Amino acid sequence: MKDRVIQIQANESWQKNLAVLIEHQRLRSFPAMLEAFLSTLCFFDTILLLTYKKSLRPILVHPSDPEEQSDTLRQYLNHAYVLDPLFHAIKNGSSSGVVRLAEIMPDSFRSTEYYQTCYQNFGLVDEVNLLIRLDDKVTCAITLGRKAPLESIPRTELNALQEFYPVISALVRQFWQAQAGEFLQYGRSDGPMKRALRTFASGVLTQREREITDLILRGFSSQAIADNLKISVGTVKVHRKNIHTRLNTSTQAEIFTQFINHLTHLEDNPTSIEH
Repeated sequence: MKDRVIQIQANESWQKNLAVLIEHQRLRSFPAMLEAFLSTLCFFDTILLLTYKKSLRPILVHPSDPEEQSDTLRQYLNHAYVLDPLFHAIKNGSSSGVVRLAEIMPDSFRSTEYYQTCYQNFGLVDEVNLLIRLDDKVTCAITLGRKAPLESIPRTELNALQEFYPVISALVRQFWQAQAGEFLQYGRSDGPMKRALRTFASGVLTQREREITDLILRGFSSQAIADNLKISVGTVKVHRKNIHTRLNTSTQAEIFTQFINHLTHLEDNPTSIEH
C-alpha cells in the first residue's frame, strides 16, 4: 500500500486525468470519470455519489447501473438511511469537506440494529466522505469505502483528497447544474419517511421519550444521550425503561422492527390520516 501511495503522489499524469474530468464536467459520463480520477488519489473498493436534501430520501447518482447496486444499498436508499450518521450530519448542517465516518458516528453506532442488519453488510473497514454543498438545500456526498482485509485509509491519501477537494467540488457543482433535471425528474417524496420520523409512537411516547428513542436507534449511549440533551444519565435510564414499557419491547432490535413496520404501513397507505 505504501508503494501505491508513493506511486499516486509521484504520478505526473494527474494533470491529464484532471483535464479529462474537466472535459466531462457537464456530461452524464462525469461520475465515471470522477471515479477514475479519485482512484489516482486514494485506494477504495466502493464509491457512491448521493445527493441529500433535508429529510428526503437520498438520490443515487452513481453507480447508475442496477447491476452494480447491492441489496444492502437498496435497503439503505429505501429506509435505512434515516439512521445513518452521514444522513444526520448533513441534515444537521455539517460543513463541507473531507469527513471520515468514524469522526461523526455516535459512540455506540456499531451496536445499533441498523449497523448489524444493514451497514455491516457493506463490509467496510473505513469510509471517507467528500461533502459538497450544491446549493442552499442540497448536499452531495461522494462516499469512498475500503473493505477488509485492507487497513484504514492513510493520512497521505486523505491529504491528497483534501488538496484536490476545491477542484472536485467546483466540478461536481457544474455537473449538477447541467444534469440535476435528469435525476430529479423521477421525483422524490419525503412523504412516508418524514411522516414516520414525525409520528412513530406518537400518542404512546412523550415528546422527550421520542427524542431519546431516535437517539437510541442512531447509536447514542446513555451517557451520550445525557450529554446531548443536557440531562443526567439516571434520567436517561428512567426514560429508556419507560420507553420499553410503553412499546412492550426489551431490546433496541425490537424498537427498530416497530419503526420499520410503522414506515412500511405509511408507504402502503400513503393517504392514511395522522393522529
